Amino acid sequence: MANANPPLMVAQGIGQLARNFLREVGGVFWFIVNTFEETLERIQHGRVPFRAVSFFRHTQRAGVDSVPLVGLVSFFLGLTMALLTGYQLQRFGTERLIPGLVAIGFTRELGPLLTGIMLAARIGAAFTAELGTMQVSEEVEAIEAMGIGPLRFLVAPRMLALFLLMPCLSTVSNIAAIFASSLICKAYFSIAFPYFLDLVKDSLLIRDIITGILKSFMFGLLIAAIACYRGLTVKGGAAGVGTSTTSSVVTAITAVIGFDTLYNIVYTTFYPT
Repeated sequence: MANANPPLMVAQGIGQLARNFLREVGGVFWFIVNTFEETLERIQHGRVPFRAVSFFRHTQRAGVDSVPLVGLVSFFLGLTMALLTGYQLQRFGTERLIPGLVAIGFTRELGPLLTGIMLAARIGAAFTAELGTMQVSEEVEAIEAMGIGPLRFLVAPRMLALFLLMPCLSTVSNIAAIFASSLICKAYFSIAFPYFLDLVKDSLLIRDIITGILKSFMFGLLIAAIACYRGLTVKGGAAGVGTSTTSSVVTAITAVIGFDTLYNIVYTTFYPT
């Protein structure tokens, strides 16, 4: 009898997964909406929604402290990308395409995506662990008891910091990768630096840069929202904090890659060339 209706059991399992997925998406969406509403309501009353010190502390953690990691990883990936693609293009005598290939690849795609993945692992996990610890130790309830909105006080500065700093870090990633590829082009393919810059300028379009910046803004908002949402919905004490932190990193990275794929599909549909 247990195996009487296997298609029905599969359908039920798929339905359960779909319902859980939609519940999580809806939870994160309304979490963002409520944070904006609570923050704007505070501003409309002529009050500061959060302390400037808190905002700048999070910008330093998310931005300045992440520059070495983002720059180093992008530098090495730029080296690898230029070297591997260069040897393939050299077979056809088209090694002059390397600068444009690396520049466009990082500006439109790899720069924002790599930065998003690294910040989801580094900053997203920290945000979830901090807020999760506050949640299980009932500090969030204490803040609410004092009449302070936890969303605008705890979430808004973190979300705004990551939202504003992501494009800056993505730019650092692009510059590091392009600089690394220029070294490879000079050392292995005899492309001088001035000629390298000319090839990059001839290849890049304004819409490539704008595309990368728009992605960076959205990635920063997604990572911060998911991290804070997971932190404020922790259950189960210290073990729950660890579980939510792991879930936050996995969910944020998956969301970044999924949104990037969706964005590229829409972009190539309206701008096929």
